Amino acid sequence: MFRGSFVAIVTPFKNGHVDESAFQALVEWQIAEGTDGLVPCGTTGESPTLDHEEHMRVVELCVEAAGRRRPVVAGTGSNSTDEAIALTRHAKKAGADAALVVTPYYNKPTQEGMYLHFKAIHDAVDIPIIIYNIPPRSVVDMSVETMARLAKLPNIAGVKDATMDLTRPMKTRMAIGDKFCQMSGEDGTAVNFLAGGGHGCISVTANVAPRMCAEVQKLWQANKTQEAIALQQRLMPLHIDLFCETNPAPAKYAAHLLGKCAPDVRLPLAPLSAAGREKVRRAMQATGLLN
Repeated sequence: MFRGSFVAIVTPFKNGHVDESAFQALVEWQIAEGTDGLVPCGTTGESPTLDHEEHMRVVELCVEAAGRRRPVVAGTGSNSTDEAIALTRHAKKAGADAALVVTPYYNKPTQEGMYLHFKAIHDAVDIPIIIYNIPPRSVVDMSVETMARLAKLPNIAGVKDATMDLTRPMKTRMAIGDKFCQMSGEDGTAVNFLAGGGHGCISVTANVAPRMCAEVQKLWQANKTQEAIALQQRLMPLHIDLFCETNPAPAKYAAHLLGKCAPDVRLPLAPLSAAGREKVRRAMQATGLLN
């Protein structure tokens, strides 16, 4: 079971290439700050614009830097089933603990198509798979019924739920049971998701506030609900303004303000605007991360 605060970690760039030393330093910092798990090559890691060699290298760098101290859930999804299988096979070979597989985007598969896509990956690679359900980016929404079908397969381990539908964790728990791992994919609803039966959050905000994001989860697990809510409220300016423009441009700029990496993103993402930079800076100050 994966639970707690997992970081959807950014991929730093330098002169147009992956900044390997900055990336591994970020992993080390995340572990030192109490992050429970690492998720490279997700949306926040700019997986759409990493070529295959870069994608595989980032997973390898994360596994190497983590050194088995934290689980690594490698993003391996694609709208091509064959490509997703290849990336998942590599993640397994590299030593990742699980694969995060997004629902196929652009193709607009039916529920049956999504079931067959995930089953093909499951059958091809012996590794725990977390379904990444994010309708705003993929257009399709995997139903609870389809997820329940998939959960009967032994290595379908859970879901990263970015639907923002707070009835989902309870509905999913009713359909599948509490051993199916449910991770929120939305920082702003992380505590509400826990209240509905979730187990944690795969977080963007943890890129810059890892200790506080981990503490929210730990407080909840310790039944200190009021303290968890108070800390979540303190983090809300970040949860909101790290999405003032398309992720991960705001998160990378925030990490840059902390001296962790360059703010560079790859086209077609644009650098954060002046107004966006001001919003992020103010949110960082409001949260106590900057003076």
